[in-house]
Amino acid sequence: MNIPNSLTILRILLIPVYVGFMTYGRYGAGLVTLLCAGITDALDGLIARKTNQRTKLGEILDPLADKLLLISSFLTLAVLHLVPSWVVIVVVSRDVMLLLGTAVAHVTNSSIDITPTWLGKGTTLFQLAYVGLVGFTVWHGSQQRSLFPLLLLMVSFTLASGLHYLYRGYRRTQAAGSSH
Repeated sequence: MNIPNSLTILRILLIPVYVGFMTYGRYGAGLVTLLCAGITDALDGLIARKTNQRTKLGEILDPLADKLLLISSFLTLAVLHLVPSWVVIVVVSRDVMLLLGTAVAHVTNSSIDITPTWLGKGTTLFQLAYVGLVGFTVWHGSQQRSLFPLLLLMVSFTLASGLHYLYRGYRRTQAAGSSH
């Protein structure tokens, strides 16, 4: 097990810690845990690229860890009534759609491109920023109304990237079908 994959596994292990802190009202500790998870996300990719330690496991595990962290975060915040339920529906629906598309491609032995796009990376960044800032505002007792522009930007990126990934997958299947 190399260092980048170990950091990714650590990020997955931090998910129940974050959920526990948030559930029990320990928002500061939850925010620190989320920040640590974000740091492991940045470090695992950086180390993998710089030390040439990219692995097939890492290519699968890293985006899966991101999705698990963000879905768990949004679900937790919705259960605590800190984010609107419709936001969770948008975020979770996009990720479930991507996971199902990947599973279908795997089952049908279709070639898929799982490389993240700039829209996908932006979505992850804005979702993580939104979750973190919601935790920060709750921890400090601030109003979340100031986060509304970020919420709109995050939802826009989430929808746009979901549609873009769908289009990319559709285009790839159409190209594969016409070559047979």
